[in-house]
Amino acid sequence: MRHSALFLMVFLLNSCGSPHKSQENYQSEKLVVTAVNYPLYYFAQRIGGELIQLEYPIEAGVDPAYWIPDDEALTVYQSADILLANGADYAKWMNNVSLPASRIINTSLSMEEKYIPLKDVSTHSHGPEGEHEHTGFAFTTWLNFQIAVAQAESVKEIIGSRLPESKEEIENNYISLRKELLALDKYMKEVSNEIGEQNIIGSHPVYQYLSEAYGLNIQSVHFEPDEMPSEDQWKEFDKLLDHNSTTVMLWEDEPMPEVKEILNKKGVQVAVFNPCGNQPESSDFMDTMNKNIKSISEIDF
Repeated sequence: MRHSALFLMVFLLNSCGSPHKSQENYQSEKLVVTAVNYPLYYFAQRIGGELIQLEYPIEAGVDPAYWIPDDEALTVYQSADILLANGADYAKWMNNVSLPASRIINTSLSMEEKYIPLKDVSTHSHGPEGEHEHTGFAFTTWLNFQIAVAQAESVKEIIGSRLPESKEEIENNYISLRKELLALDKYMKEVSNEIGEQNIIGSHPVYQYLSEAYGLNIQSVHFEPDEMPSEDQWKEFDKLLDHNSTTVMLWEDEPMPEVKEILNKKGVQVAVFNPCGNQPESSDFMDTMNKNIKSISEIDF
């Protein structure tokens, strides 16, 4: 019965052209792993490799934090052997559906004391996710690369426990990933030391862990890369400029040329720092993070 259900599910997913699905894999006996965001997908991919069947039903161009699965995607999560959760209030849709609790792994649980509470509640709307609130905890935990290491270790532990015969290979894969994540941590610390106490504006409140872990002074607004801010939003932005010697603004993606032009006229430089909640179009997690840090390092503070 399980084989039949899985075969039907992959047929439906392949019909939608998903790049991560393979009928061949569904007919195998591999451990089925899924994740609520791309960083965890990437960690599982690096650690499990060909040993696992990795499923990721979240379409491109959406923020997994506010995405809500349809019935087809929900079936993927419900059928997986392991569901990698992020913790810190990420993917609130998980609270409203039936999921096998024994298969859910909160990958950031060991770093729970480092969760950052959100001080101000804000509601706004953008993209296909529509209106949503920023409440509870900040959730882009992996932007503190020390927490990312802990999350990767959680992925390693659960996959290794389910595939004991491949534990050495899994451990070696994790060690390789851990080395690269710690290199990101070192790189970010070097860059932040150069930045010092300079004020930075974030285009969106997603940089809390980056700010706290690396001693950056980041205050955020709610600008979207593909939208022109309203008059009121510009007024609030100008108030920040009046009270701070801000010269840099971090964006999740390259802003509209018109917006960038206005910022330049205000003396504000643009740096793209993609949190990488979902898979980049032509890169992966590690390349994107290195590019993010390089983008900041090239700013003339």
